[in-house]
Amino acid sequence: MKFSICQINSSVGDLKYNYEKIVKFYNKSISSGCDIIIFPELSITGYPPRDLLFEKKFIDKNLMYAEKLSKLSTKPIIFGYVSRNRGKLYNSAAISFNGKLRFLYNKRLLPNYDVFDEHRYFFNGEDVGVYKLIYNNIKIKIGLQICEDLWDDNQELKVSEEQKKNGAEILINISASPFSIGKLEKRIKLIKKKIKELKLPFIYCNMVGAQDEIIFDGSSLAFSSTGSLIKQGKYFKECISITNSNVKKSCSIIFQKKEKKIFNALCLGVSDYFSKTGHKEAVLGLSGGIDSALTAVIAVEALGLNNVHGVLLPSKFSSDHSLKDAESLALNLKIDYRIIPIQKSVDVLLNSLQKHFIGKENDITEENIQSRVRGNILMALSNKFGWLLLTTGNKTEIALGYCTLYGDMNGGLAVISDLNKLEVYALSKWYNKLNDDTIPVNSINKFPSAELSYNQVDPFDYKIISPLVDKLIENKIKLEELVTEKVDLKLLKSLYKKIKTNEFKRYQSTLGLKVSEKAFGVGRRFPIVNNFDV
Repeated sequence: MKFSICQINSSVGDLKYNYEKIVKFYNKSISSGCDIIIFPELSITGYPPRDLLFEKKFIDKNLMYAEKLSKLSTKPIIFGYVSRNRGKLYNSAAISFNGKLRFLYNKRLLPNYDVFDEHRYFFNGEDVGVYKLIYNNIKIKIGLQICEDLWDDNQELKVSEEQKKNGAEILINISASPFSIGKLEKRIKLIKKKIKELKLPFIYCNMVGAQDEIIFDGSSLAFSSTGSLIKQGKYFKECISITNSNVKKSCSIIFQKKEKKIFNALCLGVSDYFSKTGHKEAVLGLSGGIDSALTAVIAVEALGLNNVHGVLLPSKFSSDHSLKDAESLALNLKIDYRIIPIQKSVDVLLNSLQKHFIGKENDITEENIQSRVRGNILMALSNKFGWLLLTTGNKTEIALGYCTLYGDMNGGLAVISDLNKLEVYALSKWYNKLNDDTIPVNSINKFPSAELSYNQVDPFDYKIISPLVDKLIENKIKLEELVTEKVDLKLLKSLYKKIKTNEFKRYQSTLGLKVSEKAFGVGRRFPIVNNFDV
């Protein structure tokens, strides 16, 4: 029996596009002699559809395409869509063949953590999910699952065990499981644990692509009943993975280097965000620093060098080497760039405020004016030419509020906002090894600085601060447990306070691509008015 695992890139809300893609992959699979063709969770609607699920026309259209898929089916197809029964919505998987929807399974375990909010929309299914499939010479009992049904270790309901008890001969899980660092390893460990306990082959079909801040890595998997890997889907790319239930030859799991995975994830996040929102070209400020440099190389990889525009915005505080580094990067990447000095604009603003600032010392106010002038210029270019502005801030800075509202936080997409400063350096060094030091070495080696005053450098030791900030955001450990010889409780409380008091900035910041377990965005919902003190 030949299975086709089709990891596709669905687009939320574009049901016609998703339907046509499913049909295309289905027909290819049939041409390859496959017996059962499998697609990811909610492959008709895209994932996550969120409040589109409150739109009756959206549900109706999704049901219409599910019916069309079933009618055209010859060989068995498994696909995800939203079913409706007496006004209740379900996250469902259909098994259709010979022109009819034969079996319908409703997801039993609904995730309600981090980016997931399925209890808001769906009801829990009640069916065990074991279906006796008889088609031509095929006769098999399938235990059908949807994503979270696999992650039942901390649930009373053990979906896989229950399916085994009800006669399942193979487990098939269709998923829309988001990427994060280390996520594939967790999936593999969990699947192998199930196989060891149940002695059943396991097929895992995962979505690929990006939707808003969420990135899906694909990496579909097929295991034999002995726990040997027999097929693995591509990372971050659509593909058809064909495997035979009788195959005995195992293959090694391909793990990508951490930096490669992050880079490919961010490139996919950028390319999909642009293509799915109808944008083609990007603009970003090039400061000569490491954050803007890394953002630029990701943009070029994702969009092509002809679609990326760099802007150098020097002030009187900008060092000669920063301007040189920024220009060198643009030349190395062969992208369009321009130099727009900002000092005259800054001076006009300062002069207009001078009589109102009498008796006040220069402080962060004057520094922020520079950042906001830069933000205005970048947004003007964005508006005039239809270029989407990329924000270049990293996670450590965004966490601590070391960024300016309506200045360097301006933009339509925050590419590296879920990378801490150390990860930015690591990814840049990895990229340079493969690309002949495209990023100027000086951008990596020099002390980081916003260059908003003379001889300014960032006020953090990132080697100490960045990991601590990540742990505080993840909130998995008590402050006292983080204390070391170099880290006292006073520092930790200070960092915690900075993270808390800068929530208002993050509420007004642009969408950022998620690559960690806990990113700023929809999966982290702290109040702005927050007087809790640790």
